[in-house]
Amino acid sequence: MNFDVWFHKQDKLIQIILLIIPFVGWIVDLLVRWSAFLKNQSTVNLIMALVITIFGEFWVLTILDAVWIALNNKLFLEE
Repeated sequence: MNFDVWFHKQDKLIQIILLIIPFVGWIVDLLVRWSAFLKNQSTVNLIMALVITIFGEFWVLTILDAVWIALNNKLFLEE
């Protein structure tokens, strides 16, 4: 599963747009988080994937990820 690689190859503006669209942002965030966890097997990636899976529909976390990408070029707490 290489969705995280595909996502990070996109332009920063495309990444932000994909994350701020309400339902699409949650799905993209889920795919990127679980893909990163499956690749790295990191505890931080697992915790964030579970948090996004359970609480991601509240849209606050995806907006946080969009802002974090704008500032740091990666998702919040992604290894």
